[in-house]
Amino acid sequence: MSLERIRNSGLHEKVMSAEQACTFIKDGMTVGMSGFTRAGEAKAVPKALAERCKQHPIKINLMTGASLGNDLDKILTESGSLARRMPFQVDTTLRKAINNGEVMFIDQHLSEMVEQLRSHQLTRPDVAIIEAVAITEEGHIVPTTSVGNSASFAVFANKVIVEINTLHSEKLEGLHDIYIPTYRPTRTPLPLVKVDDRIGSTAIPIPAEKIAGIVFTSTPDSYSTVSDPDEETASIARHLVSFLKEEVAEGRLPNNLGPLQAGIGNIANAVMMGLLDSDFEDLTMYSEVLQDSTFDLIDAGKMKFASGCSVILSERMNSKVFDNIEAYKDKLVLRPQEMSNHPELVRRLGIIAVNTALEFDLYGNVNSTHVCGTKMMNGIGGSGDFARNANMSIFVTKSIAKDGAISSVVPMVSHVDHTEHDVDILVTDQGLADLRGLAPRERAVRVIQNCAHPDYRHQLMDYFERACARGGHTPHLMEEAFSWHVGLEQNGTMKL
Repeated sequence: MSLERIRNSGLHEKVMSAEQACTFIKDGMTVGMSGFTRAGEAKAVPKALAERCKQHPIKINLMTGASLGNDLDKILTESGSLARRMPFQVDTTLRKAINNGEVMFIDQHLSEMVEQLRSHQLTRPDVAIIEAVAITEEGHIVPTTSVGNSASFAVFANKVIVEINTLHSEKLEGLHDIYIPTYRPTRTPLPLVKVDDRIGSTAIPIPAEKIAGIVFTSTPDSYSTVSDPDEETASIARHLVSFLKEEVAEGRLPNNLGPLQAGIGNIANAVMMGLLDSDFEDLTMYSEVLQDSTFDLIDAGKMKFASGCSVILSERMNSKVFDNIEAYKDKLVLRPQEMSNHPELVRRLGIIAVNTALEFDLYGNVNSTHVCGTKMMNGIGGSGDFARNANMSIFVTKSIAKDGAISSVVPMVSHVDHTEHDVDILVTDQGLADLRGLAPRERAVRVIQNCAHPDYRHQLMDYFERACARGGHTPHLMEEAFSWHVGLEQNGTMKL
């Protein structure tokens, strides 16, 4: 136990076991937990809660920043403790429970959740559980590898449980920029005009007396599962880098492109890795999650500053960064997710947003979340926050999946997360479709020619031409629009 990490000596008496701390959580309560994309989540108390629920069943409504690491969503689901979960997850066990209707899942834009808590449109947490590096003399909480929604959870909750993770270096203190907006309708403009601006405090400011329990842990974050670029993701990156070069040459983008945002996962990470071999320099990032590619670009001298709300790294990169965090601190900042994803800031800064699609259709509508329109995968996350407000909204995906049984380009998406009005550029391993300034019929031809896999181009063009013969501004054959998805479910392939 490292009491020196609790710099407010009056809080030393609040130290307890995870088992004792989880008794603050009662049946029917709403619980806010730290954690954003498997980084910086509270670890000991959720596990203790799951064990307690096996003997004394209760149900909670769980709010986080995004997904939890260390299999916590799986453990909590298996314990039967989850009644409701929001706003994002990536766990296969929880996903199954969601799709079976056993856990009510609210899929929400990540920037909006705190605003709805602030205005009492959502029930505020009864208890917040926040992972920390330390507690300051004032009783303020210094987060670890993510901020997410932790700051507002701690402010809104009746009680706060702090997990001090001694595995994280105390040198993380000073990395965070905790800014909480004032209330509407008299809120002043957010005073951030550059990616590297700092506008808040380095710790979460709450009254010390709100802290009900302090638990010491020493459990690491989960490693990122990101893999090296493959042939298809490398091809996507080449198409996009080539396009960005043309945009600079035409004077539509500055030489350093402007701030970049990249969604989580292999494809978006691979696209950012593609910038390593480009001529672009003095890059900046204003994003949610800082992944391996962010630090590879920093190490290569390509990126000078990155702003996010969490850091999740592979085993390859983890020790390199966190064992030398002082070398990176002047190039990084972690903010609350309502700041990293704030529409006002995304629009102001002129961000180039790169996010991943499950599928997109002939006219540029994007499905990011639902397989065959009904089965939830992970959630919309922050992609919508960026897509609608970015200087340039780009969606990337491989052209086919499941050994060619699935086309990622379909006549009509089976679920719409991002309408055609929010999508500028589509990229697959086959090519890039610039949809800006195009009418629906023009978009369809470009998407088919540039993005669809050769195995599906004729099938798509046949559908489109027959739809055009029937007429309409956005031509469709309604009786056939989802026939590809029906074929996949019935026959295991979209090929007709």
